[in-house]
Amino acid sequence: MRIAFYGSSLVSAYWNGAATYYRGLLRHLAALGHEITFLEPDAFGRQENRDIEPPDWARVVVWEATPEGLEVALGHAALADLVVKASGVGVFDDALLAGVLERSRPEAVRVFWDVDAPATLAAMRETPDHPLRRALPSLDAVFTYGGGDPVVRAYRGFGARVCEPVYNGLDTTTHFPVPANARFRADLAFLGNRLPDREARVHAFFLEAARRLPGHRFLLGGSGWDDVDLPANVARLGHVPTRDHNAFNATPLAVLNIARDSMAQVGFSPATRVFEAAGAGACLITDQWEGIEMFLEPGTEVLVARDGAEVAAHLAALDRKRAAAIGRRALARVRRAHSYERRAAEVDLHLRRLVDDRRRVDA
Repeated sequence: MRIAFYGSSLVSAYWNGAATYYRGLLRHLAALGHEITFLEPDAFGRQENRDIEPPDWARVVVWEATPEGLEVALGHAALADLVVKASGVGVFDDALLAGVLERSRPEAVRVFWDVDAPATLAAMRETPDHPLRRALPSLDAVFTYGGGDPVVRAYRGFGARVCEPVYNGLDTTTHFPVPANARFRADLAFLGNRLPDREARVHAFFLEAARRLPGHRFLLGGSGWDDVDLPANVARLGHVPTRDHNAFNATPLAVLNIARDSMAQVGFSPATRVFEAAGAGACLITDQWEGIEMFLEPGTEVLVARDGAEVAAHLAALDRKRAAAIGRRALARVRRAHSYERRAAEVDLHLRRLVDDRRRVDA
């Protein structure tokens, strides 16, 4: 199947948390025989901060973030059997959605892929004439980054014909255990860009734990934290490229996952960080959200905290032997049950059903 995928970026993770999600899924979809063209705008400094060069399993088309560039990008919709518009491209999102519906061939399958479903659903509730609400009757399906039954019910309530959660997973070709790196030595490390719907939770879970454990060393990675006042025992790293993520996860005693506000409220939405950390054999501490046990077993494969005090308590009670055991169990679990190879096989089945449905409708 020829796939035209309109997303934020495949080649750059700079201010683009969806990059590893796209890479893991599309790499393995390509291995199943799909021909993928990924169309991304030249925006937000991502092309100047590439993590990878265009891979051999996808054609990457970088289009200028101008009306003229948009026209060039939309021209690819007419060549595809499956047209995917992802949420959060960042520029011309509404025009892209309308354009791919207009330019794609009548027999093509049309999918909206939502990488932040809680936020999108909230926007649709607040805006009756939201562009996606108007577009849902013309879409064959909605795929989501996660969200479980609550997100499926919400999308179906807005009129989506089909809604399928496609969870984050582990790409074993890029995330795996590596030797420790002295640059990332710490008791607890957190990696995440500074975002409005995450910042307060970073203060509550990460910086509060640091204040409670002044004798422990903490690492803060990610963009946007330059002007934040940090406790003396917190080292600021700035942007950490994906090539360093394995060492960042494998070196500290433990690493912390903090969900964004909307993801934590809905649940069933493990971030890429969860699987990247587990894939590197890290001992992971996560904030509490509904559905965690679908992915990792609390207490044995992951440690779960309701606030910064519980993060600090977990860390204070942790030693290298126990941390290593938790990391080994998490690694085995995600390799067995949550690889992107498995996720891609599930998507492939969904796509085949959508093609069959489209043929029945057109017959």
